[in-house]
Amino acid sequence: MAGERSPRSAHLFFEMGPLSRRRSRSPPADQSPGVGDAGYSRMVHCNDPASPQVSELNYPDNSISTTKYTVANFVPKSLFEQFRRVANFFFLIVAFISFSPLAPYRAVSILLPLVVVVGATMAKEAVEDWQRKKQDIEVNNRMVKVYDGSLSFYQTEWKKLRVGDIVRVEKDEFFPADLLLLSTNHDDGTCYVETMNLDGETNLKRKQSLEVTSTLHNEHSFQNFKALIKCEDPNEKLYSFIGILDYEGVQFPLNPKQILLRDSKLRNTQHVYGAVIFTGHDTKVMQNAMDPPSKRSNIERRMDKIIYLLFASLVFISSISSVCFGIKTKNETGAGNYRWYLRPDNSSIYFDPHRAGLAAFFHFLTVLMLYGCLIPISLYISIEIVKVLQSIFIDHDQEMYCEDSDKPARARTSNLNEELGQVDTILSDKTGTLTCNTMEFVKCSIAGIAYGSSSCEMEKAASGIIQYEPFERHDSPSAFERHKSEGTSKKSTKGFSFRDDQLMNGQWVGEPNSEVIHKFFHVLAICHTAIPVVSKSDEILYEAESPDESAFVTAARELGFEFYRRTQTSVSLLEFDPKIGRKVDRTYELLDTLEFSSARRRMSVIVRTESNQLLLFCKGADSVIFERLAKNGQLFEPNTKRHINDYSEAGLRTLAVAYRILSAEEYIQWHDDFVKIKNSVNADHDTVVDEVADRIERDLILLGATAVEDRLQKGVPECINKLAEAGIKIWILTGDKLETAVNIGFACQLLRKGMEQLVITLDNPDINALKKDGDKNALEKSLHENVAKQICEALSHVSKMKGSNVPFALIIDGDSLVFALSTSLEHSFLDLAVSCASVICCRTSPKQKALVTRLVKWRTRKTTLAIGDGANDVGMLQEADIGVGISGVEGMQAVMSSDFAIAQFRFLERLLLVHGHWCYRRISAMICYFFYKNITMGFTLFWFEAHAYFSGQPAYNDWYISFYSVAFTSLPVIALGVFDKDVSAHFCLKV
Repeated sequence: MAGERSPRSAHLFFEMGPLSRRRSRSPPADQSPGVGDAGYSRMVHCNDPASPQVSELNYPDNSISTTKYTVANFVPKSLFEQFRRVANFFFLIVAFISFSPLAPYRAVSILLPLVVVVGATMAKEAVEDWQRKKQDIEVNNRMVKVYDGSLSFYQTEWKKLRVGDIVRVEKDEFFPADLLLLSTNHDDGTCYVETMNLDGETNLKRKQSLEVTSTLHNEHSFQNFKALIKCEDPNEKLYSFIGILDYEGVQFPLNPKQILLRDSKLRNTQHVYGAVIFTGHDTKVMQNAMDPPSKRSNIERRMDKIIYLLFASLVFISSISSVCFGIKTKNETGAGNYRWYLRPDNSSIYFDPHRAGLAAFFHFLTVLMLYGCLIPISLYISIEIVKVLQSIFIDHDQEMYCEDSDKPARARTSNLNEELGQVDTILSDKTGTLTCNTMEFVKCSIAGIAYGSSSCEMEKAASGIIQYEPFERHDSPSAFERHKSEGTSKKSTKGFSFRDDQLMNGQWVGEPNSEVIHKFFHVLAICHTAIPVVSKSDEILYEAESPDESAFVTAARELGFEFYRRTQTSVSLLEFDPKIGRKVDRTYELLDTLEFSSARRRMSVIVRTESNQLLLFCKGADSVIFERLAKNGQLFEPNTKRHINDYSEAGLRTLAVAYRILSAEEYIQWHDDFVKIKNSVNADHDTVVDEVADRIERDLILLGATAVEDRLQKGVPECINKLAEAGIKIWILTGDKLETAVNIGFACQLLRKGMEQLVITLDNPDINALKKDGDKNALEKSLHENVAKQICEALSHVSKMKGSNVPFALIIDGDSLVFALSTSLEHSFLDLAVSCASVICCRTSPKQKALVTRLVKWRTRKTTLAIGDGANDVGMLQEADIGVGISGVEGMQAVMSSDFAIAQFRFLERLLLVHGHWCYRRISAMICYFFYKNITMGFTLFWFEAHAYFSGQPAYNDWYISFYSVAFTSLPVIALGVFDKDVSAHFCLKV
C-alpha cells in the first residue's frame, strides 16, 4: 500500500550528516544572489498543478519527441532532403522538361525511375523515423503514480504529468521528470540513484531530501502540503541546481542533492516521493539532447566531385551537340535543301533554319535529357543499400563477439564503413579501453614501509616477464580458445589481490608501527560513500561510486576491518582489536562528509569514536595530501613518496591516506560556518563550500598510500603491435600521471625497447620554484616559454636524427598540453607529434581529449579514429572522423555517441584490418563500376548522335534507357559492393 512504510533493510544503510538533521533557513529569495534574477525565474506550485498561476506560466507537457519528422511535415521535409542532392535535383528538372515537346522520351519513362529512387529513400527515412516514434510512444506511455489531491495515488502515463504534481516512484523505476526529492521510505530521507543514461556512469549517487519534507511518508501527509519552489530556468547543467523551497513561511535552500533527474533510476530504496519541477523538453536530459555530428566519408566527398565533373561533361557534350545542330539547321537555308524530308520550309521553332540559334538552344535542353544517363540516379540509394548490408556483416561477425559480456560488435551508422580502411591515427582512452576498469588492491605503503609481495600484471608486462607472442588469426580455433582462457586469473575475492604475510591473517599486530597500520585501515573502512549489500549467497558486497573505492573497502575487510552497516549518522565496523585479540563491533558517529570532486581531488569524513574523540580521515591525490601535512605529520613522507613513484612506474593508481585529531572547539566553530555556507543560495555555491572544507583539511598526519591495479584487457598488446605494423599511429590520451602512463605504454607495446622518448613536462625544479612565487602573469608567460622551448628542442633533435631508423615516442603531461594546444604552438606540437611513432598525453581532461582529436583531424587532413568507453570520452568520439565506443562497465554514454561499438579493444584489429579493407575496396570498386557503366551508355548515345546529324533521336527504347541504371545494371554492381573479397580475412591480418 502507498501509505505503508517499508522497514529498513537489515543489510542496506545510508548516511546523514548534522546538516540534514537541522532545519535549514536561508535569507529571502530577493536577498539571495541568483534566485529571482534573469535565468532564475521558475515558479513551481507543489501539489497544485491546476492553479491559475500555473496555467499562466504555460509550461510544456511531459511528452517528448525525438523524431525528425511529423505526419504533417514528412512529405515536404523529406522531399526537400532528397532534392538537396544534386543528382536528384537534376532529374527533377529533367522530369519537368519531359512534359514539353522538347523531350526525346515519354515523360513517364523519366519520372518513374526518379519516383522509385526518391520513394525508396523516403521509405527508408520513414521506417527509421517510425522506430524513433515507437521509442517515444513507449517512453511517453510509461506509468507512474500521481497524487490526486484526495488521499490516494493513481496510475497515469508519463506524458500526462504536469509541473507541480506529486509522484511516487518505486525501486528500479526511472524518474519520469526532473523532481524535487521530498521523502523516501527511510527516516533519513536518503536514496540512491543510477545516472547511467545521463552521464554513462554506473556508480550510484546519493540524494538527500530536506528534513522539513522527509516526514511526508504517505497519502495523508500530502493532503495539506502546499509549497512554492523558486529556481533556475531549464538548462543543460546536469550537476548544478540553484533554488529555494518556500514552505510554511520559511525558505529552504535547494541544491543538486535534492534533485532527481529524468531517466535516472531509483536504486536500493523501496520508493520515493517527489514534486515535478521540469517536464518534457525542459528536463535536463532533453536540454542535453543534441543531434550527433553529421559525418561523411572521404569517398563520399570525392564521389560528389566526380558527379560535378560528370555534370560538366554532360553540359560540354550537350553544348557540342547543340552547336552542331545549330550549324546543320542553318545550312538548311542554303541551296539544295539536302534534308528536304525534314520540311525546313514548314517547321516549328524547334527546327527553324531562319532562327537556328533559338533552335540550337531548345536542342540543348533536348540532348541534356538524352544524355542524362551520364548522371547515375541510383548511385546514392545503391550505396546506402550496400553499406547497410556491409553493416549487417559487421554486426554478425562471430570473431568480434565477446562471450564474457555477451556483446557483439555493432555498426551504429553505416555511413563510415569504408573509412575504417583508411585510418591513419587512433586516439585511445586508457581506463576501461586498454584496461579492464576492475580495480584490484595490490600494494600499499604504511608508515614508510612497502607492503605487497606479488608482482602485478602491468609490472610483468613492462619488464618483459610476460612474453606476448604474435597475435594468432582470429578465425583459428586455437586463438579463439586461447583468448577465452586468457585474462586475469581467478581471485578468491574480487577487488583484492594483495599478498603479504606481514599484514594478512592479523599478523600486522606484530609490526613495529601497528598503531599506524590500525589507523590506515580505519581510514579505508570509514572514508567512503559505499553501501553494503548482502548478496543471495549471504556475502557482503559493496556498491561504491568508483571501482577504486570498492577495492579499498574490500581490502580493509580482508585485513580485519569489515564495514557492514551504514546509517545516515553512523558507520559500523567489525574490526580486529589487538588488545583482546578478536573482532569487536564498533560504531562511529558520522558527522560530516566532504565529498570527492575532480577539483578537490580528495575526500574526507569527520567521525566521533565511541571514546568521544573527533577524527578527520582523508584520502586523495598525493600532491594534494602532501601539501596539507602538518610539520609533525611528515615523518613518513620521503619513503611514501618513493613508494608512490615506484607504484606509478609499475602502472598502478595511487592515493595518499592521512588523518588528523580535531578539538571540540575547532570542530564546532568550523561546523557552524560549514552549515551556514552549505545553506546559502548563490551561483558560486560549490566553490565557497570547497573553500570552507579546505580550512579543516589542514595539518594532516600522513599514514601511507594505496596502490590499485587496473589490468590490461586481453589481446591489447598484440592488437596494438599489429596495428602499428599496418602503419597506423596510436595515441593514448589518459588522465593518469606520467609514470603510470609510460609503464602502461610499455605493457601494451605502444612503447618498445629501442624507442627514444621525448618527454615534455612542467614538473621540474625551475617551474616549481616559480609556482611558489605566486606571480600569475609571470608564471603563465614562463610556462608558455618553457613548453615552446621543449617542443623546439625536440623538433630539432628529431630532424637531426632523420637519417637514422630510430623510432620516437612523444610523452606530454596535461599542464604542458594546455600551452601546446595554444594557437602559437599547435603547429609545432603537431609537427613533432606526427613525426613520432607513438604519442602519450597524460593528465588530460575530457576537453583536452577533444581538442587534441580536432587538431589531429583538421591539421593532418587524414582519417582519425577515437576509441573510449566513458562519458568523458564523448567529446573525443564525436570530434574524430570515426568514433568507436567500448561497451564496458562505465555505462553506454560512449557507445551511444559512437559510430561503431565493440566489447573489447582487441576487436579493433579485425574491424580495421579486415572489415575496413573489404569495405573500402568494395565501395571504391562499386562506385567506379557505376560511373563506368553510365559513362559507357552516355557516350554511346553521343556517338550515335554524331552519326544522326545531332538530331536528338534516342538510340534505344526510352524504358530501356530509364531502367538501365536503376535496375538492369545495378544489382551486379551492388553484389560486388557486398560480397567481393580480394583477399581472405587471414591474409588481411597478416598485414
